[in-house]
Amino acid sequence: MIATVTTAISIVAGILMVFLDKKNFPTVGDGLWWSVQTVTTVGYGDITPSTTSGRLLGAAVMLLGIGFLTVITASITGAFVTRSSREREAHVQPESLSESHFQEIQQRLDRIEAMLRERD
Repeated sequence: MIATVTTAISIVAGILMVFLDKKNFPTVGDGLWWSVQTVTTVGYGDITPSTTSGRLLGAAVMLLGIGFLTVITASITGAFVTRSSREREAHVQPESLSESHFQEIQQRLDRIEAMLRERD
C-alpha cells in the first residue's frame, strides 16, 4: 500500500513539475526522473526546480520520501521485534520450583511409599 501510494505520488509530482517549471523540466521524462531521485532521497542535483511552486512541490516530495523511508524502517523493525518476541516466548524456561512445591512433592512421595508398604 505504501509503495503504491509513493509510486502514484511520484508519477503525479513528475508530471506536475513539467507544468510548474517548464524551463528546467521540458519533458515528462525529466519530471519523472527528478521525482524518483527526490522521493528516494538520492537527489543527484542534475535537474532542480527554479520556480517557487516547483520548489514547494520539491519540498513536498522530499518529505514524502523521508516519510516513506521512516515507515518502511519502522515496519521492518516491528517485524523483527515481533519475531524475536515469539522466539523468546517459545524458549521460556518453566518457573523454578519453590520450596512449597518441593514439600508438596515430598508429601506425595511419602504417601505413595506408605501405601506401597501397606501392600507388602
